Amino acid sequence: MRTRDPHEPRLLEAHRFIAGAILVIAGATILAALFSEYVLGMRPCLLCLYQRWPYYAALPIAALIVAIGPGSRVTRAGLALLGLIFAASAVLAGYHVGVEWGFFLGPTGCGGAAAPTAASMDDFMRQLETVRVVSCTEPAWVFLGLSMAGWNAVVSALLAALAFASAATPARPVSLTS
Repeated sequence: MRTRDPHEPRLLEAHRFIAGAILVIAGATILAALFSEYVLGMRPCLLCLYQRWPYYAALPIAALIVAIGPGSRVTRAGLALLGLIFAASAVLAGYHVGVEWGFFLGPTGCGGAAAPTAASMDDFMRQLETVRVVSCTEPAWVFLGLSMAGWNAVVSALLAALAFASAATPARPVSLTS
């Protein structure tokens, strides 16, 4: 059995690497959502769109952590912030899953709600331009029993755990040589 060299950095202590991994995984996740919308034609519901916001906030923060470099308190604080963002993202995605399964009511803008009565034909035409017909209760895609919201909950929870775990460890420089 190999004994660990105390000077060999552990993975979670490589803050820039962890931030880079979060950047890549979060980027791939948001690109998959955009691909499903614009290429595959899966129209997102209101909650689907809300679930993108944490990713849009997290991507520049992760990129900044990668650029700052190791050994900075800002790096660990940034990782903790990423952990909070993705924990909130996991909660939001879990809420959406609960809406899909009928455990919770979705927001009124999630389709299925009756539109207010139009006073005129012009009002009716404006309503047609803004009404969302995509329901938050019907998943557009399911894989291995999980909807896109379910997979987002899993990915977000894993990214939150990774960010929190890395933020909780002191930084050590990463050596690329043996």
